[in-house]
Amino acid sequence: MIVLPARLREAITERAREGKPREICGILGGEYAPDGRSRVRSQYPAENVADAPRTRYEIDPEQQLRIFERLEDRGEVVVGFYHSHPRGPAGPSETDAALATWPDRSYVIVSLEPCEIGSWRWRTATENEGEGDGASEDRFERERVVD
Repeated sequence: MIVLPARLREAITERAREGKPREICGILGGEYAPDGRSRVRSQYPAENVADAPRTRYEIDPEQQLRIFERLEDRGEVVVGFYHSHPRGPAGPSETDAALATWPDRSYVIVSLEPCEIGSWRWRTATENEGEGDGASEDRFERERVVD
């Protein structure tokens, strides 16, 4: 589960509307819990520098480093990342899965058509091995978003 206060959800959604038709992106800071509840305390907007910003996102590495430093200065850690899908779908795309690199962090996605927000944790094959369900590949797992 991810605790994402309404004021932050609204700020991210509004930014997604303003950025349309391009995907917007950013980093979520707060308290990270790998097996339980992560709590978002702040969101850090980032510029989307992807070659095809209407269908994918990429955070500039130098800007990402500056955001990480701000997080550390504030006593926060990376809880996850967010981006928008201006024309849907409401869930992670194949591209999102192919580019996910932070194990067990949350990936919040804002869809504008239809307007909704959801979150998925990125689970790696190593993390999945002991689950007994035969899962042996990296995948997104839906997580509940609460205030």
